[in-house]
Amino acid sequence: MKLLAPLLVAGAALALPLAPAAAQTVQPDMAIAPGHSLLTVSGEGRSYKEPDMAVFTAGVTSQGRTAAEALASNARSMEQVIAALKRAGIAERDIQTSNLSINPVYRDPNREAAMAARAGQPYVAPAPEDQIPTIIGYQANNSVSVRQRKLGDYGKVIDTLAAAGANQINGPNFQLDEPGPALDDARKQAVAEARDRAQLYANALGLRIVRVVSLNESGGYYAPQPRMFGESAMRAPPAPPPPPSAVLPGEMQMTASVTIQYELAP
Repeated sequence: MKLLAPLLVAGAALALPLAPAAAQTVQPDMAIAPGHSLLTVSGEGRSYKEPDMAVFTAGVTSQGRTAAEALASNARSMEQVIAALKRAGIAERDIQTSNLSINPVYRDPNREAAMAARAGQPYVAPAPEDQIPTIIGYQANNSVSVRQRKLGDYGKVIDTLAAAGANQINGPNFQLDEPGPALDDARKQAVAEARDRAQLYANALGLRIVRVVSLNESGGYYAPQPRMFGESAMRAPPAPPPPPSAVLPGEMQMTASVTIQYELAP
């Protein structure tokens, strides 16, 4: 039986992963023999593994009347935060500055009116012509990205940071330090699924598989999305950190998707 036109079988769409793997392509000689046909199939594989690392950010927001005052206050507080991280067992190589900024703080008549109302005090709004942006101080922000390799210590580390004055704590984002082996398991499953599907179509058409003509791969992993906690001390005191038992790492889902072209012959 001769296949008159190429057959295309579309695989299931794959959602965009948090950390996509580099697409890989294997393309031998694309020419197929006369009388042969080209079959395109897709396959998807998954593997699951518990994360062994958590990434989170910790930082300090400080205010001052001048930019220099805000920066100096922020630097002192940040030194305490970094020292606390090291005391908690975080290696220096796992601490990296992720943000450092300073911004002016402008007078806000609406905020002043709300504060006066809460205090039960009268407030006289400035005349419209006087309501021009006025800098009343500066705010400095400094935060570091932290890799927590001992997941059992995560709650203790967060508690230590809050006690050291960190008023911005966000995370965790669970990861695998070495995702390669788990991704390889997913790749093997994806190729096996594509091969089985190709064999099914070849059998149904009364043809046989001659060779692989091309292979394209994409994939990566999905990290579980835990809630974030912590608020800026400029608005409210830091929320109490969760106990270690409340931080559940779950499993990482590793995925691989392949599209393979096979040459079929009678």
